[in-house]
Amino acid sequence: MLELSVERLMDAPVEAVWKAYTDHLGEWFCPPPWRAEPTAMDLRPGGRSAVTMYGPNGEVMPQEGVYLEVVPLRRIVFTDAFTAGWQPAGPFMLGFFEFEPQGAKTFYRGGARHWTQEAHAQHEAMGFTEGWGKVAEQWEAVAKRIAAAGA
Repeated sequence: MLELSVERLMDAPVEAVWKAYTDHLGEWFCPPPWRAEPTAMDLRPGGRSAVTMYGPNGEVMPQEGVYLEVVPLRRIVFTDAFTAGWQPAGPFMLGFFEFEPQGAKTFYRGGARHWTQEAHAQHEAMGFTEGWGKVAEQWEAVAKRIAAAGA
């Protein structure tokens, strides 16, 4: 399987991790100095997912796709192989976020599966492990803040 993944025991309850995804994605989705702006989050199978990432040197990287599976508080599966309305697109990956409650903490696993060895190698060379690891760290920080605020 052409998969890359990261795992982390987040020091926040699953409800706060979920809320950080649904309501605060722009705060943690990219490692600095990049920033992200979500423009669509229709959290249902077939729903549109769209995030634009902005780099420090004027880079603009839109990411468009659809959700394939959404199990609230447990799992999100998405792909860029389609855009809204099931329009085929040039696939790079199938991504997933999995959450397992462990008391007041959450075991998180995030990953990407690729159609080709070339896409897998490209994603790895782009710094997948470091980048997705940093994103998980930022996500945890936002979830901890949410949990502390009782929101």
